[in-house]
Amino acid sequence: MIAVIPAAGIGQRMGSAIPKQYLQCAGASILDHAIAALLVEPRIERVFVALQPDDGWFASSQYASHPKVVRVAGGATRAESVLNGVAAALESYDKNILVAVHDAARPCLPLALLTTLLDTASKYPHLGAILALPARDTIKQADDQGAIPHIRSTLDRETIWLAQTPQVFRLGDLQHALQNAIAQGLAITDEASAIEADGGQPILVPSSRQVMKVTDPEDLPLAEFYLQNLDRDTSKE
Repeated sequence: MIAVIPAAGIGQRMGSAIPKQYLQCAGASILDHAIAALLVEPRIERVFVALQPDDGWFASSQYASHPKVVRVAGGATRAESVLNGVAAALESYDKNILVAVHDAARPCLPLALLTTLLDTASKYPHLGAILALPARDTIKQADDQGAIPHIRSTLDRETIWLAQTPQVFRLGDLQHALQNAIAQGLAITDEASAIEADGGQPILVPSSRQVMKVTDPEDLPLAEFYLQNLDRDTSKE
């Protein structure tokens, strides 16, 4: 198994002077925590990190020279960055190998959840699998008219899941789905949506709020709390 981390974004909502994946949290950058979360799983043999071509921060990463970490050029969108990572991986790996795509801004992934996800994807490689969180709040669908949002309807939260990462698929399947989605001009915000557009139905693996995405400044203290209490065996990195 291998992994791809799209890390070419700039994280505008964070409002920081540097891309949010390089902000320090619990003694390391957010990106380094995300890489570490993958490398502790012994089945992940290589991590492809897609970065801006002019990225000047990754050189300071503790994984910049790691033998299992490969830097590739990112794209203008998440889908393009992931596709670049997939293309680089296909130079060395078979199309049927499983690839786990993980957000650079999700530093708090527990090993137990990653292991369960990989186990599920290995059992159903033709479907793939993603970590996701069942919705707890009441879900409102808003109208799209006017500057002030109004409720259009209430959705059945029993059927709503919040997608997280990693998301695991066969390498060739993911490449095909992403290429088709980009060619059709579809808005792809995660890999599962590309697979779905290609006719797939990935498996949902129940996750935890701990697998949070750092998006706003208020997320950093919570991420630091989770990281400080994270049981991660770094001896496997």
